[in-house]
Amino acid sequence: MTLIDSRPGIKVAYDLLSAETGVPIDSDLVVGRLGPPVEQEIANWFPAEAVDRTADRYRAIYAEHAVAGCLALPGAHAAIAAVRAHGGRAIVVTGKYTPNARLNLDALGLDVDALHGLVFGPEKGTVLRAEGAAVYVGDHLGDIVGALAAEAVPVGVSTGPYDAAALTEAGAAVVLADLTDFPDWLAGHLAARV
Repeated sequence: MTLIDSRPGIKVAYDLLSAETGVPIDSDLVVGRLGPPVEQEIANWFPAEAVDRTADRYRAIYAEHAVAGCLALPGAHAAIAAVRAHGGRAIVVTGKYTPNARLNLDALGLDVDALHGLVFGPEKGTVLRAEGAAVYVGDHLGDIVGALAAEAVPVGVSTGPYDAAALTEAGAAVVLADLTDFPDWLAGHLAARV
């Protein structure tokens, strides 16, 4: 939940998956712990031999029924604009399945320069380093780990499952309440480097 609040859509998708498979899934619990790839969540509800197949089915349900329920978080558009205003590139590195992440971004008019999906935790660092990222903003401890692995400035936003204290303890250089604070923070950060 850095750029997008996908919880309503994810809840719908898990409820439909539960109804279709007959497997009880607590979708409220699921949306309270977003971040890791869907296979990790599916493994909490289905036997190991069914995880890959069920994850594929979840992704199909999500694409068909969940995208409309997702919302841009306050400040998302302005944060992307601020990066570009300073000559940067807006890059999304997410644990979400790439085609579904693209559907979300397009539906909400979030125009980014690059999108890398199915990446979580330290793997994000590899992608961020390859993209030359200097700053990475995220709401999950895995985002902070990825930024640190890439030697990018880890900026936390407390709009997801972790509060400011947890993000700071994980290594965030700064924690913002939400993305509405990001343009000013970025301007100050860049000015301090000159």
